[in-house]
Amino acid sequence: MLQDVYLTIWNKADRFDPAIASPITWLAAIARNRAIDRRRALGSRVAGGELAEADTVPDQSPDALQRLESADETRRLRECLGTLDERARHSIAAAFFGGLTYEEVASRAAVPLGTMKSLIRRGLAKLKGCLET
Repeated sequence: MLQDVYLTIWNKADRFDPAIASPITWLAAIARNRAIDRRRALGSRVAGGELAEADTVPDQSPDALQRLESADETRRLRECLGTLDERARHSIAAAFFGGLTYEEVASRAAVPLGTMKSLIRRGLAKLKGCLET
């Protein structure tokens, strides 16, 4: 097909008018028209085959109910995070939502690693209790 476009450009070069369009626009129009011609020549066998195959492709996106449940879970998680003290809430958020390691969280809070682990463990236990109710 690309060769056809180049041959058409070569054969019709004398018809190019710079007052009507730029060279790239003229070339793109020829390529577009050639692609449309090719698509029409192939006809419905290509289009029909693709459409038939599309029916068998499962939709992996969440449905409306799953979105509502996810929104409800998010709301509950935020409410429960709000019940934690500020240090635990920020530490858990940094570790689980911010992607920081316990060591990085401890370093930023200027506390020993063991203290940070205990703080996060207690916060997670409280968070779990809140989410289960």
